[in-house]
Amino acid sequence: MTSTTEPTEPLSVEQLSATTLLRFATAGSVDDGKSTLVGRLLHDSKSVLTDQLEAVERVSASRGQDTPDLALLTDGLRAEREQGITIDVAYRYFATARRRFILADTPGHVQYTRNMVTGASTADLAVVLVDARNGVIEQTRRHAAVAALLRVPHVVLAVNKMDLVEYKESVFAAIAEEFTAYASELGVPEITAIPISALAGDNVVDASANMDWYGGPTVLEHLETVPVSHDLGHCHARLPVQYVIRPQTAEHPDYRGYAGQIAAGSFRVGESVTVLPSGRTTKVAGIDLLGKPVDVAWTPQSVTILLEDDIDVSRGDLIVPSKDAPPTTQDVEATVCHVADQPLTVGHRVLLKHGTRTVKAIVKDIPSRLTLDDLSLHPHPGQLVANDIGRVKIRAAEPLPLDSYADSRRTGAFILIDPADGTTLTAGMVGESFAAPQPVKDEGDDDGWDF
Repeated sequence: MTSTTEPTEPLSVEQLSATTLLRFATAGSVDDGKSTLVGRLLHDSKSVLTDQLEAVERVSASRGQDTPDLALLTDGLRAEREQGITIDVAYRYFATARRRFILADTPGHVQYTRNMVTGASTADLAVVLVDARNGVIEQTRRHAAVAALLRVPHVVLAVNKMDLVEYKESVFAAIAEEFTAYASELGVPEITAIPISALAGDNVVDASANMDWYGGPTVLEHLETVPVSHDLGHCHARLPVQYVIRPQTAEHPDYRGYAGQIAAGSFRVGESVTVLPSGRTTKVAGIDLLGKPVDVAWTPQSVTILLEDDIDVSRGDLIVPSKDAPPTTQDVEATVCHVADQPLTVGHRVLLKHGTRTVKAIVKDIPSRLTLDDLSLHPHPGQLVANDIGRVKIRAAEPLPLDSYADSRRTGAFILIDPADGTTLTAGMVGESFAAPQPVKDEGDDDGWDF
C-alpha cells in the first residue's frame, strides 16, 4: 500500500493477526463533520492510497476548494458528493500497528436513523459527534438513545469544530457534562468525551497544540486502547448450525460434523451439550478447526463439531452447553427498529430469521412506539413506519431458542423478512429496552397463519 505522507512499512500478515479488531460507528447531526473525521482518521493514520487521495483532490479542486475535502473519502455515492451529505452507511477497513478497525460512517439525517441502527448493531464503540457551536441537540439525543438500545458498550463524545469556538475549555466542558448526564440515564456504560477539530486535525490522530488544557487521549489513541476483549467464562456459548458435513468417502465413511461460526462463548471436547429446539442432549466428541482437531474453540471461530450420539441435527439448530441452555418459545417480545418503507402492522405475516433459522411468524401486537426525542411512549400505534423504534409481540410458528439482547447481542437479535419478496422489514432485539412499555394482553388469533 502506498502512503500519502511519509512512507511506512505495511503491516505483515503476522502483525495483523496479532492485533485485535475494533468495530466502531460514527453518528451525529447533519454537518457535524462525521465524514471529515473519518477521512482525517484514514489520512493521518496513513491508510489512504495515493490514487484515492488524488481522486479526492480532483473533485475538491473542481469545486474551487484549496485543500482536499477528506469527507469524500467515505461519501462514495454520487448523490452524497453532490449534496455534501451522507446517505448510506459507508464501511471502511484500516489498521495500525496496535489494532485493526472496521468503521461504519452513518448518516445524520433523521430519515436515515435506520442506517445508524444498521451501522451500530455490531459496533463495539460509537463515536457521537457534536458541533461545538450548537451543543447537544435533538439528533444528538436520538443517536445516544439508539446506541443505548443497541447496547453499544463504549461511546465517545467527539465535540467537533472546536476551532470555531476558539478552543474554549468551558464550551467543551458544558457539552460533555450535558451529554454524559443524558447518556448515563439511558444506561450507556462508558462515555469518553474528546474535544477535536476534524478539519484541522486537532486531537484526531495527533494531540492538539491549541488545547493544552485537555490531557486525555486523541480519538485514535482511544480507539487503539479501548478494551474489546470478552471474558469467555461469562459468555453464553452458542453455535448456530450452518451446515451438516457428511462426506461419506472411503477415508471418512462415518464422519458427521456440524459446521458454523461460534456466536458466543467457547466449546470443549467432552462437554455436555444440548441441541435446540429439539432439546436432545449429548457430548462433544471432537472439534475440527481449519481441518485440524482441537480441544477447545471460541467465538468468532468457524468450526465443525462432532457429537458422541447420532441425533437429528440440521441447519438452523443451535448447539449450547446443557448447563446454560436458553429457553425456547414461540412468543417473542422485543424492541425493534423498522427499516422498510412499507409499514409493519398488527397482523402482519412475516418470516423471522434468528441465527441460521428462519420460521413463519405473525405480528400479534405493537404495544408502543418510542419517541426518541424525549423517550416517551406512544401506546398502541397500530403500525411502525420507516425509522420507528417500538415494542412488538410476535408469535412464531416454531419454538425458538432466544437469549435476551441484554445478555447476547448476537443470539438476542433477529430480523423480520417480507415472505413475498425477501425484503428486510425490521431489526429486532429480544427482551426489555431501557424504556419498556406496560404489559399488554394479546388479542385473539388472526386468520391465516395461526400457530
